[in-house]
Amino acid sequence: MKPANALKERKQMNSNTTLLLITIVLFFVLYAAGCVAYASKGFTTVQTFLNVFRSNAGLICVACGMTCVMLTGGIDISVGSLIAMDCMIIAYGLNNWGWASAPTIILLVLAIGIVFGLVQGFCVGYLEIQPFIVSMAGMFFARGMTAVISTEQLSITAEADQTFYDMANFRIYLPFGGTINRAGKLIMPYVGIGVVIALAVLVVIFLMLRYTKFGRALYAVGGSEQSAAMMGLNVKATKMKAYVLSSFLCSIGGICYCMNTMSASVNQATGLEMDAIASSVIGGTLLTGGVGNVIGTLFGVLINGTIASIVQFNGKLASSWPNVLTAALLCFFIVLQSIFAKIKERNK
Repeated sequence: MKPANALKERKQMNSNTTLLLITIVLFFVLYAAGCVAYASKGFTTVQTFLNVFRSNAGLICVACGMTCVMLTGGIDISVGSLIAMDCMIIAYGLNNWGWASAPTIILLVLAIGIVFGLVQGFCVGYLEIQPFIVSMAGMFFARGMTAVISTEQLSITAEADQTFYDMANFRIYLPFGGTINRAGKLIMPYVGIGVVIALAVLVVIFLMLRYTKFGRALYAVGGSEQSAAMMGLNVKATKMKAYVLSSFLCSIGGICYCMNTMSASVNQATGLEMDAIASSVIGGTLLTGGVGNVIGTLFGVLINGTIASIVQFNGKLASSWPNVLTAALLCFFIVLQSIFAKIKERNK
């Protein structure tokens, strides 16, 4: 029995690894294609590569939380609206609330994320309401509250809060990969604080999923709730914690997103929830739960970012093309997941 079980686990691991490898290879192929096509426009510079991380730091945090929820077999479509609400709270608070400073407004946003996740997690885990319905209600609530706070487009300037402005504009320069500009000056590549935060979140969630009891519980619940309950796991509490974690990481992502845009509006981050879901699926996370990892999710985000960069460097393609290509890739990976699932069933 032991050799048979080992063979079964090896086959499952091989299929999961294959999906991850396909994602990684696809990213390098896309980026190499961009380098070949737009080398003369500066696509090959280190800064262009780092800009993919800078532009998608918030999405990395959100997608990590989405992966945790999807591992349980759930979904959270409220993240885009929560990002918009977070940005509006930061921008409006720093501009209009005399007591608000960068540290207090950041703590407020993180606290709101936790409470938001608790409500959604309780409805999904303990009241057993469908995740799509719960998160759709959360989506409408957060987007509505964004408009309640303000319907205007707000900007964050140094006059609003110098600390937040300095944080957003702080640059960490790399000691390599510099380029010479037209004035003959050496410009070194850099990243912002948002990228550091996003990568720290990625590492923490990777270690959590791989080495902690809660991480293993997420996989177990997504694999089979009945089996997880028979093993003594609290399925309801695990689901609730997954949504709390997702909303908390979404608020961290909202802070990174706000530092990148330095603005807020009612329509901000529209469709970001689809980007997070697509990144997770492209990265190998199964929609049915139980399979996935944040390393694949990271490459899913990078693929989305690379497609957007290629369209931007082209200059002639419509801005809607990244959505079209991402949708095509999403369909492709869903089909791949279905094929691997059937192969797995056949080998049982």
